[in-house]
Amino acid sequence: MAVVSNFESAAVPHMDAAFNLAFWLLRNRTDAEDAVQEAYLRAFRAYATLKSNDIRPWLLAIVRNVAYRMLARRGRSGNVISFDEAFPGRGGDGAGEIDVASDAPSAETLLIGEGDRAMVTTALAELPATFREVVVLREMEGLSYREIADVIGVPIGTVMSRLSRARGDLKTILQRLIDKDLSNAM
Repeated sequence: MAVVSNFESAAVPHMDAAFNLAFWLLRNRTDAEDAVQEAYLRAFRAYATLKSNDIRPWLLAIVRNVAYRMLARRGRSGNVISFDEAFPGRGGDGAGEIDVASDAPSAETLLIGEGDRAMVTTALAELPATFREVVVLREMEGLSYREIADVIGVPIGTVMSRLSRARGDLKTILQRLIDKDLSNAM
């Protein structure tokens, strides 16, 4: 039982990061949940072979491998995610709220922020999986270049190159989306 307890205390805190990576690779909530479940099972079985004290990169590498296997098996690398899947639980009915001035952002600011988030989500979804994964691991999960290199099994220089290219591609895609949005506004 000590192995189960050790694995649980080491691995469970990284479940959100594991799901986040799986979701952005698979672009489907159910598939991401399946991938995380399979990855955690594989990780548990191989936990005794872990040579590092930091389980996070090792665990995320397993999640990545499971997600890529699922993509290959199902041939679903071209899916597009919906905004509802990307940002669940953002609604509210506002019933019973008192209309009082506050320091909270205005409805307009929130709407603009949601629009910006949706645009970034769309742009990120357009990136190839190899670029999307480095952006997710670096910008959303906060992994270092070394940790990303360990997760995806490439040299640090490749991580830096992919991240630079991904950021450039994101900028291009975002500019296209902004230009399209502006042309639709007129």
